[in-house]
Amino acid sequence: MSVQHVQAGYLPGLATADVQWQTLSFEQDGQRVDVAVPVLTAPQMQALAQRVRQASARHLKTMTVSEIIDVIDRAITRLLDPDDPYRQQADALLPIVSGYDAQMVRLGLTGFFKTFRAPQLHRFVAEDFANPKVLDGFQPAPKGGAVRAHGPQLLAHSWAGNVPALALWSLVCGLLVKAGNIGKLPSAEPLFAGWFARLLAEVHPPLADCLAVVWWRGAGDEAADALYAQADTVVAYGGNDALHAIQQRLPVTTRFLAHGHKLGVGVVSARALDAQRAPALARRAAWDVMRYDQQGCYSPQLFYVQRGGQVSPRDFAAYLAGELANLQTRFPRRALDLTESAAVAKWRQSIEWQLPPGGRDALLGDPDSAWSVAYFDAAPPLSPTALHRNIAVAAIDTLDQAAALVAGASRYLQTAGVAATPEELYRLADQLGAAGVTRISAIGAMSMPEAGWHHDGRFNLLDLVRMTEIAQSAEAAAEPYAPYEP
Repeated sequence: MSVQHVQAGYLPGLATADVQWQTLSFEQDGQRVDVAVPVLTAPQMQALAQRVRQASARHLKTMTVSEIIDVIDRAITRLLDPDDPYRQQADALLPIVSGYDAQMVRLGLTGFFKTFRAPQLHRFVAEDFANPKVLDGFQPAPKGGAVRAHGPQLLAHSWAGNVPALALWSLVCGLLVKAGNIGKLPSAEPLFAGWFARLLAEVHPPLADCLAVVWWRGAGDEAADALYAQADTVVAYGGNDALHAIQQRLPVTTRFLAHGHKLGVGVVSARALDAQRAPALARRAAWDVMRYDQQGCYSPQLFYVQRGGQVSPRDFAAYLAGELANLQTRFPRRALDLTESAAVAKWRQSIEWQLPPGGRDALLGDPDSAWSVAYFDAAPPLSPTALHRNIAVAAIDTLDQAAALVAGASRYLQTAGVAATPEELYRLADQLGAAGVTRISAIGAMSMPEAGWHHDGRFNLLDLVRMTEIAQSAEAAAEPYAPYEP
């Protein structure tokens, strides 16, 4: 077995020899990667936080947003270059660390990185700020006076590792609001964030001390407390229990932005189910299921399919099963651990117990298959599957049924993929939005959110800043003191 040794994290101002390191090992197809992650003491974390805070005040906060976007774009350009050492490292090591198919990772990274090019980032900023210049200085306010947006002096991130390179999203958000950034690596994918920090430092050396990438196990220890004590804002991703544990460690004055467990759902109109379009739609739906094995918060877990089309909901389920079988050949599902395998077996068994003799309900896919499709002729309320390419399809008589079926999971809803006519789309969007859905996409694009989307229905950048206003009265009161006044 070949073994590679990689050092993770990014610690400006700290010598490698002065830091304790812990090894996380990953194996895939006869290859092993030993990743050394940094274990800081509380004084080291405190010094690191002060260094990042001070450096961002000197450098990052003096840059315009357009200048910051240019730096990010130059870094992303390198990550999109297959000959760049950073991209080659990502393509080689992330499949081993994550367990996902190498080609799936390559395609996923390329699509993901493209959303962070300069044009997309300018749209991203404009989505949250009608006048993006408020991030650079005071701008006239429509009601009178002036307004400016200030990002945190220190923004702490706690990243999830269910999808490779996921840290890029919040790290870019932090840079765009000119915050000093310190991110905590996930144990499941401890590599990409450190690479990106080093790449930014190469592309624009003044940013070298404006961010850091650290690690600790679980909810943290004294080192985590040292960081949280200095952070103005904490953004965290993960399971709800993990998020609660983080929140318990935060000072009451710290702004906490949590992104927890979510459910995705698809809705298919009978109008989309003719003999020509239904197979192509099933293919796109299968891609949403296949991408990172449904580990994204936007991944579908159930498709509600309307009766009355040329292709029945049961036949659509069969098309979907066939496409998942094809994708398994092209992009094999990652190997499951014992806990995941047990969860899949339990879910399949629960479906089998519900199947009525001679009924139309079915469980498609052999027990040994790396995928399965459960079909329900009577639509159940939305509930989680076992993930890992296990998906449900349920028949509905009218599209209006969908919102009621998902409403019970309103606190966990995020993305709905819809295949419908324009009139049906907007009616469904109103209903699903009222039920709790925060993003509606095309089927096939559920797992590929665009730049500027409102993650969990919130503002990616506005939620990070505080606004300072110069009231119109202050402007008026200043006028008599101007040198041009008599």
